Amino acid sequence: MTTFTLTSSAFADGEPIPRKYGYRVENVNPPLSIAGVPEETQSFALVMDDPDAMAPAGKVWDHWVVWNVAPTMTEIPEGWNQEGATVGQNSFGESGYGGPSPPDKAHTYRFFAYALDSTLSLESGATKADLQAAMEGHVLAESLLTGTYAP
Repeated sequence: MTTFTLTSSAFADGEPIPRKYGYRVENVNPPLSIAGVPEETQSFALVMDDPDAMAPAGKVWDHWVVWNVAPTMTEIPEGWNQEGATVGQNSFGESGYGGPSPPDKAHTYRFFAYALDSTLSLESGATKADLQAAMEGHVLAESLLTGTYAP
């Protein structure tokens, strides 16, 4: 069985995320590639968060929450407008991608991809917590890509 993976042509796992993807720069998502998709996949969900925000913000900061991505969409382009998918609310209080914006020091950002056995009946504007609850029992596979970003 092929391993479900999430990669980016813009940075390698654990490496620095290019500046242009930052919230105060171009604020566009990096290109992402999904491989090893389980046959039963009906949709993908994507989440980007910052666990290092716990100290300065008091919580894990959610940068991107999107679901009901078509299972055939294995190449997520840079600056994707999320057409055809459902978009949630990030911790900036906005819909869509909100790039890295560490207030204090370099942070590690996590990009998660989830292969789901269904599409989700979840309204746009939902939070990461809402998405996690809706995905329960529907995750076929998940993958993690990390990158760092300094102020």
